[in-house]
Amino acid sequence: MSNNFLEAVKGRRSIYAISKESTVADAQIIEIVEQAVLHSPTSFNSQSSRAVVLLGEQHDKLWDITTETLRKIVPAEQFEGTAQKLASFKAGYGSVLFFEDQAVVKNLQENFALYAENFPVWSNQSSGILQFVVWTALSEAGLGASLQHYNPLIDDEVKEAWGIPQDWKLIAQLPFGKTVTPAGEKQFQPVEDRVKVFK
Repeated sequence: MSNNFLEAVKGRRSIYAISKESTVADAQIIEIVEQAVLHSPTSFNSQSSRAVVLLGEQHDKLWDITTETLRKIVPAEQFEGTAQKLASFKAGYGSVLFFEDQAVVKNLQENFALYAENFPVWSNQSSGILQFVVWTALSEAGLGASLQHYNPLIDDEVKEAWGIPQDWKLIAQLPFGKTVTPAGEKQFQPVEDRVKVFK
């Protein structure tokens, strides 16, 4: 494990104040996501992870959908805070949507019945790895991002808006953009309470 990799891991933080600017070209953003999808590990080499990159007006559309969906279910007197939070995500340059292809998961369950109950769990773990790789790579490229989970509330409208296959299950949303306000100081629990070593 290189020092450069660990420094990138340390540098990745949740950044909520982002702008509609990017530190890199769209082609590099797309390349980051494509390479992450290709090279992030999956159980049984299932390659079940999927990603959708939304830029410009398509990114705005995602957060408009999310806002209108939540407007219907959040009490009116509490909606202002929700609206402000969603507006902060829309203020970004783009979003990456992470999915897991349930057709792949089902096929593995049928072909390896002994592990059937584990495949949905392993699928979520694969998605988590991909999310981390994309998030860290975007951070290394100078972009701030935060991981959001408005699924399953927005799933149907997202699939309809972008023609997403029904078998793709939405797992997370990653709005990103140029950092306006960096993350604050991070507090750590003692590592010796979290890591045990036996020789």
